[in-house]
Amino acid sequence: MNIQPTALPGVLLIAPKKFSDARGSFWETYNQRILHQAGLPTDWKQDNTSVSFRNVVRGIHYQITQPQGKLVRVTYGAVYDVAIDLRRSSATFGRYVGFDLSEENGSMLWIPPGFGHGFAVLSERAGFAYKVTDYYLPSGERTILWNDPTLAIAWPVAEKDAIVSAKDQQGSRFSEAEVFS
Repeated sequence: MNIQPTALPGVLLIAPKKFSDARGSFWETYNQRILHQAGLPTDWKQDNTSVSFRNVVRGIHYQITQPQGKLVRVTYGAVYDVAIDLRRSSATFGRYVGFDLSEENGSMLWIPPGFGHGFAVLSERAGFAYKVTDYYLPSGERTILWNDPTLAIAWPVAEKDAIVSAKDQQGSRFSEAEVFS
């Protein structure tokens, strides 16, 4: 695995070593020893999966209580994945990074606690899997509007074409969101 830092301290892009031949391909999606050496957690509380269609935008989600670190990857299809620094004391507060994650590239993104997360589906369908460091707590969940102008995320989906859940449409503006200290 090739583990690369990103423009946001703590957020890591993880590219696997892929092996391909006429039958298809193979790569590791989790190696406890390698990820532990890179400083990632190894005690995961939940594995989650979602399936979404082209132009679905999910997020920007985070938990203010029981914050979750997330190791995310695409099982099939492709997404544009975003992590936003929501730690008020951070020099990168309010900044985001975005990466194309796909079945083809096999890349994963480590998003530590204290960050918001969202993604937009680029393929006809996408399977999305994530390991999380803490249990889901509905009362602690928060959502920031995916298209908040302050964040100015360069989503690859036109606003008029985005398919967004009713809950996500009711998210907070970044300037009004409850964030981490």
